[in-house]
Amino acid sequence: MSQEEVESKSNLGEAPIGGLLFKLAIPAITAQVVNVLYNMVDRMYIGHIPDIGADALTGLGVCFPLITIINAFAALMAMGGATKSSIMLGRGEKETAEKILGNCVTGTIAAGILLTVIVFIFSRDLLMLFGASENTIGYADEYMKIYVYGTLFVLISLGLNAFITAQGFAKTSMMSVIIGAVANIILDPIFIFGLDMNVAGAALATVISQAISAAWVVRFLVGKRTLLKIRRKNLKTDWPLYLSCMALGMSPFIMQATEGALMVCFNSSLLKYGGDIAVGAMTILSSVMQFSMLPLQGLTQGAQPIVGFNYGAGKIERVKKTFLLLLCVCVTYSTLLWAVCMFFPRVFIMIFTSNAELASYTEWAIRIYMATALIFGVQVACQQTFVALGNAKTSLFLAVLRKIILLIPLIYILPNFFEDKTMAVFLAEPVADILAVTATSTMFFVQFRRLMKNMERSRTKQEL
Repeated sequence: MSQEEVESKSNLGEAPIGGLLFKLAIPAITAQVVNVLYNMVDRMYIGHIPDIGADALTGLGVCFPLITIINAFAALMAMGGATKSSIMLGRGEKETAEKILGNCVTGTIAAGILLTVIVFIFSRDLLMLFGASENTIGYADEYMKIYVYGTLFVLISLGLNAFITAQGFAKTSMMSVIIGAVANIILDPIFIFGLDMNVAGAALATVISQAISAAWVVRFLVGKRTLLKIRRKNLKTDWPLYLSCMALGMSPFIMQATEGALMVCFNSSLLKYGGDIAVGAMTILSSVMQFSMLPLQGLTQGAQPIVGFNYGAGKIERVKKTFLLLLCVCVTYSTLLWAVCMFFPRVFIMIFTSNAELASYTEWAIRIYMATALIFGVQVACQQTFVALGNAKTSLFLAVLRKIILLIPLIYILPNFFEDKTMAVFLAEPVADILAVTATSTMFFVQFRRLMKNMERSRTKQEL
């Protein structure tokens, strides 16, 4: 066993939980925040372009559902495999973990090529379906036709980077994202304003930055420091093994893909009831939600290798302690987020627009949309712990429950009961959150207790 493997096992299996969680989570949070800056910075700059800023921002907002769906394929093709590889490393099955990596590389490349072709051909039709109007489709299509060339880079940098985190190399994983995002922050103003490329410049800067990030990830996974290395012999797909990885990736895939579907439903309904300004407000709200939820996602990413490794190693108490700490931190953060949105909403809004009418409209909308954000930490902690424990079916159901079974129907049902139909569309979010968190927390604590008892029985039999 190499020194790196010894250190990884010692860290995940023996180091104090609190310090270990934050050691892994802080780089993961940083990586998540910086990764979102790829598109967030585009919106920040574009929203402040003289004369066309408001329409261009709305057009970019229409691209967001499609971009989210593209990004979700990183979870399906690779992130589930990263979780499974953590469990395999905990069991001492390094060869299987490496085989998973190779299979995920193949799947990621195939998905990247296929998505590039589909989106390029049907870009304009999809954007009109997703809520673009005649005023905004030109900006949306111009951005998307360039952005799509970076699809493969996005899937590599997001999906395969999860294998770096799964091994405990949190700082390296963080750098994978920071390098590309810093490039995007530098290139955006040069292309948008310096070269007067406007929306096209933002897209081109993003593609170049994503390519840089993807190159960093691949370089690490074929290098000397990695425990799991990309090897040619593992690139041939082992379908039973890979399908089990995709099953674990299905929950985060649905969570992300349905985020895109949700935006389509929100945009189309808001365009109907409130026009372009309502869609523009939703662009800002979705940006705030996406950005503010990143620490929760980073915390769960930091916890997953600890939970997965110790679950695979049969260390019950460490699994319990990790989850309880994760839950407490997630709830504390989501409560603070709720307070800022309720009492200081313009802290977020003015980042994205200097248009007084749009800012005023968004201010009342954010108080409705984020009304129950304080309980969302429970949902994220429980659902993602299911993934870390390899419980794909339950995690998948919970992902479907909140967004597909509850939220999407509520977007269309609630306007029938309120005179202010635009307000009713925004109200669908908090109503769905209350119902989903209640169901998720109940199911989790019942199944988690049962799982821990089964682990205890297995350990007792082995000792006998």
